Order: sequence, then structure tokens, then C-alpha cells
Amino acid sequence: MDKNKQKKRQWTGIVVSTKMAKTIVVRVDRTLIHPKYGKRMKISKRYKVHSVMSDIKVGDKVVFVECRPLSRDKRWRLVKKLS
Repeated sequence: MDKNKQKKRQWTGIVVSTKMAKTIVVRVDRTLIHPKYGKRMKISKRYKVHSVMSDIKVGDKVVFVECRPLSRDKRWRLVKKLS
């Protein structure tokens, strides 16, 4: 595989904020098992995603991929809206 043609990471999450211009905040939830106690833990992380689509609302499920740095916090680009 060529170094410039690496597969980009892709995530699915829920939109939690649309207050910024051309930027949405997406929450991605994961489930981990604690190494010592074996209990399931729910871990969530928020990503700032570049979006030029105007029909995205809070609560929508979206897919986004990594891209070049667009600002100090944005390194993700919206691919599509699932629901």
C-alpha cells in the first residue's frame, strides 16, 4: 500500500452541538471492559467535525472520517447522515 493512500479512520456518532459555523460536535461512545474487575465501562469522546451540510440537527447519527488539519481542533470531515 502506498504511503499516501492509507485507509482513513472512520467513526459513527451522534451530533451533540450545531452552534458553530460549518462545524458540528459529534459524540462517539465505546464500551470497554475494565482489565482488573471485568466490569463494562461506557467511554465517550467528542470530536469537532467539519460540515457544510445545513440539514444536520442535534441527535442525528452521522459518519465521519479523518482528514488534514482544518483548524486547531478540527481533523475530521463529515461523510454522510445516517438518520
